[in-house]
Amino acid sequence: MNRPFEVFEYCPKCGRGPVAPPRDPAFRCALCGFVFFFNPAAAAGAFLHDDTGRLLFLRRAKEPARGKLALAGGFIDYEETAEVGLRREIREEIGLEVGPLDYLCSQVNHYLYLGINYPVVDLFFTAAIPPSAAPQKLDGVDDLHWTRPEGLELDDLAFPSIRAAFQQLRSRGTNRG
Repeated sequence: MNRPFEVFEYCPKCGRGPVAPPRDPAFRCALCGFVFFFNPAAAAGAFLHDDTGRLLFLRRAKEPARGKLALAGGFIDYEETAEVGLRREIREEIGLEVGPLDYLCSQVNHYLYLGINYPVVDLFFTAAIPPSAAPQKLDGVDDLHWTRPEGLELDDLAFPSIRAAFQQLRSRGTNRG
């Protein structure tokens, strides 16, 4: 399982190489001086709750962690804030508009994609689902899963970052931001 900076063989600017693997999370070309920093990607997810305190989880339709429970959310695109990106992901995955997003915490995550282990900072929020809303299974969603926080098994969650954020949510109370 490679980290992103371990797969560079040639300089992305001048094309020369091969190059020695970097010793830190940055690529530095000895020939042209180009420096490329491997910063983590940013993602956001929401613990969405209804007015009875149930949480909505999505069963993942794709790898990584296919079949496991995850949150509505995903990677934040260029020129998006965490909140704008999260609202876009919620629309794309379950077709909902939610009210205020309350920040919960951030967690470190590692996202394995095509043999490369990408570092990610996951930002977690909470939000209420409007009473009349009807979530749908859309992009990347195999099924919708409603549960009370006390009924959820941590091993059912897709990623360690979600588990850690859920434990923090549980300790603070489901409907509190």
